Amino acid sequence: MINNFVDGLMNYQFLQNALITSLLVGFVSGILGAFIILRGMSLMGDAISHSVLPGVAVSYMFGLNYVFGASFFGILTAILIGYITEKSTLKNDTVIGIVFSSFFALGIILISFAESATNLYHILFGNVLAVRDSDIVLTAIVTVISLIFILIFFKELKLTSFDPVMAKAAGLPVKFFHYALMFLLTLVAVVSLQTVGTILVISMLVTPAATAYLLTDNLKIMIVLSALIGMLSSIIGLFFSYSYNLASGATIVLTAAVFFLLAFLFAPKKGLIVRNRLSRN
Repeated sequence: MINNFVDGLMNYQFLQNALITSLLVGFVSGILGAFIILRGMSLMGDAISHSVLPGVAVSYMFGLNYVFGASFFGILTAILIGYITEKSTLKNDTVIGIVFSSFFALGIILISFAESATNLYHILFGNVLAVRDSDIVLTAIVTVISLIFILIFFKELKLTSFDPVMAKAAGLPVKFFHYALMFLLTLVAVVSLQTVGTILVISMLVTPAATAYLLTDNLKIMIVLSALIGMLSSIIGLFFSYSYNLASGATIVLTAAVFFLLAFLFAPKKGLIVRNRLSRN
């Protein structure tokens, strides 16, 4: 099986494209996901990843690249959630639930009108084996933009993530960094459509980062581990997807989930088994 996979990588361009894209998605999801879970923004990430669906449908209906429509609806979701939360007495999680479910339902309806031009199954669950050269370029661009932003503003992102009140008192533009992460999150959700689909994007953003969180208390190490776990999950998941003709998104996410389970049980300090032993002593 492994030999067949390696042979496929040597001989088939589509599999090479799939591997490169999967690695890039795993990497950028890992580094961005570390800040997503530290800020408690997992639900917001879920909302944005689902809300890009109507943008994909509209793009296909008008013959545009799906990136434009998906990015527009993703950013619109973040802005709309923030606006409604500020202008109403509803809690943030309630607003998120209303907005993302509404946009997702709208996307399902719009996709039905564009069914001849696209495949709903691949949009929802990914089809990394159908990645084109243009998809690789786009994913690489988003990865570079995200990496540069995090490297330049690492200290500010760290402070606004751990103590937003102190960051605001220190004069940092907390809202700017919040919406900047939302923008990057939208871009990652868009470029991940081919790899894991709209439904499973949030898993790639959260699961590797959560696994890394259980393994270390150092933010820099956490980001590195998260990126590595995301990339390794992508490789292994792609292997099973290719070998058994399974949905790439599902196999990649399940691989990441296995790594999380191992960390949850056996992490040196935060693992369940270690904590149970310490509680008995």
